[in-house]
Amino acid sequence: MSMMNIFNVSGSAVSAQSQRLNTVATNLANADTVAGPDGKSFKARQVMFQSVPMGDKGSAGVQVTEIREDQTAGRRVHDPKHPSADEQGYVTYSNVNAVEEMVNMISASRSYQNNVEVMNTAKSLLLKTLQMGQS
Repeated sequence: MSMMNIFNVSGSAVSAQSQRLNTVATNLANADTVAGPDGKSFKARQVMFQSVPMGDKGSAGVQVTEIREDQTAGRRVHDPKHPSADEQGYVTYSNVNAVEEMVNMISASRSYQNNVEVMNTAKSLLLKTLQMGQS
């Protein structure tokens, strides 16, 4: 793998993880929302990745193929005094699991940081190679 290809591969991963972090942030922001006027509550979203070839030496990067909505039912809480309660007195909240989203956020953040570190290391190696050529 060429040194320049390392930037393409890590750059694709940084971009994908950035999109994953944005999706997690949206999910967490809507974790305690209730169903809207249409009766539908917020559905958690998950980022789907796919490996993509990069360069001519068999290296592969990553890209986001889709952002999929989780179709499981939202959490229902009996609260007849809530303004969004249905006829039976239940309020439907989003199906976001805050604990799972926090784990997802930590994983995405670490992946992002690791790929930034790979790019910084490759940059340092390239700079040292150029300095050796100047001597």
